[in-house]
Amino acid sequence: MKIGVLLCDHVQVALQAEFGDYIDMFAQVITQCDRDIVVQFFSVIDGDFPESIDVCDAYIASGSKASVNDDLPWVNALERFVWQLFLANKPFVGICFGHQMIAKALGGEVRYSDKGWGIGVAKTAVHTHKQWMLPKQSQVKLVVSHQEQVCQLPPETEVILGNNFCPYAMIQVGDNFLGLQGHPEFSRAYCYALMHSRKDIIAKKNFDLGLNSLPLSVDDQLVMSWLLNFLKRSADVR
Repeated sequence: MKIGVLLCDHVQVALQAEFGDYIDMFAQVITQCDRDIVVQFFSVIDGDFPESIDVCDAYIASGSKASVNDDLPWVNALERFVWQLFLANKPFVGICFGHQMIAKALGGEVRYSDKGWGIGVAKTAVHTHKQWMLPKQSQVKLVVSHQEQVCQLPPETEVILGNNFCPYAMIQVGDNFLGLQGHPEFSRAYCYALMHSRKDIIAKKNFDLGLNSLPLSVDDQLVMSWLLNFLKRSADVR
């Protein structure tokens, strides 16, 4: 299976020496979960898009410091690309910004949360167990880093994961689209560094809660395995 990863941001230059760029993070966690998957990266933030939706069997879109509501050429182009994927029933997973792009492109709504930043390690309940969510868990813990949230779901959307802070933490639209607010590609060490780089713009209460959550273990490989299982299953039934 060939998966195209649509990169919607770059790691801050000051942090790249220690953590690499997002291409490195995705390559590492995907390889850890399934060495047989072929991954092709597209830096959509720099205008590098697939020539057609059929270049890859499925796609993943990354997070971004940009907003899906920003009127930027690459954001608008990505929204059109996501809509094309949906019309073609192409398997797609959106992570953080990518998750919010699913909502926006398909008729939902994304806004800044009045709860402020979600940062650190979040515990999120599993509301619905799907066949691709193996092994089963009733709760997952993932690194999160976001100011905006999906606040209105697109039509015919199923909520799979959620908590009080982020009720729509994982959503499925149809058989082929899956959105996840958390970051299975982020390490806790990277989250710590990212938090401190943004300390001046994160409310102290949120910052302290996030910092205190970082000793928690995370289910990064489990959740990425779920996402890959979803993509493989969706591609098989097309």
